Amino acid sequence: MPWTNEHIQWLQDTGQTLTLQCGKQAKVYRFHHDVNDQVKMAAWAKHYRNHYCSDAQIDMLKAPGQSRTEYLLEMKFPNQTVAPGPSIRAGDFAEILVADYLTFLHGYKVPRTRYDRKGVPNESTKGSDVLAFKQVDGKPSDDELLVYEVKAKLSSGAKSMLQEAVDHSAKDHLRLAESLNGIKQRMIDRNEPDGVGMINRFQDSVNQPYRLRFGAAAVCSDSAYDGTLLASADTSQHPHSGDLELLAIQGHELMSLAHALYERAAHEV
Repeated sequence: MPWTNEHIQWLQDTGQTLTLQCGKQAKVYRFHHDVNDQVKMAAWAKHYRNHYCSDAQIDMLKAPGQSRTEYLLEMKFPNQTVAPGPSIRAGDFAEILVADYLTFLHGYKVPRTRYDRKGVPNESTKGSDVLAFKQVDGKPSDDELLVYEVKAKLSSGAKSMLQEAVDHSAKDHLRLAESLNGIKQRMIDRNEPDGVGMINRFQDSVNQPYRLRFGAAAVCSDSAYDGTLLASADTSQHPHSGDLELLAIQGHELMSLAHALYERAAHEV
């Protein structure tokens, strides 16, 4: 299986929180990565690559005469230098990191369907960033759908990414049906009946109510992280402010890390 949780050991809870002007609190995590840890980096690169293209399918997908590396860099991965490729890389990196945080640290099921059907590498996928699911045996009313909006600032220059994530999260309830339908279509394409069944359950909130919650995350490099600026965010206008959780993740040179991860993912297939 391509999925691994080894790299998530680098994501550490600082024990600190940001108290926003509206009174809500955001947990603060730090990503202590080590690019010299060859075992973790190799496993993470494979995990990362398979979000865009299954290792089992790459030889069928690439053009005749095209190498696997060429296919990934030219047809699958956002471009490293040509805009808006770098910003797409930053956004995808942050979304996948938050998906891993929810999967491996909080026990949610997060479908990995967001990137593998993109027709244009340098475009973001439409819909909610991360959808995470929990089902409770025998108590469907305790089932939970958590919808996360993720914003990244991996290059230098502070910006209120948490406020931007909150503002965009306010629209997630409007596009939820489209996001669920998109996930289910890709699961049908990939012959994942268990996943389709899970999505079916969460498409029926009228006859089978469940808990619907929202999240907003800011992922920033140290050079862009400003706790005071992030804490200036206000959630009072969010339509589901009472069911909104907040997260801030910072780390050293995360844009360089993202580029190194894409490079490794392209060349180790």
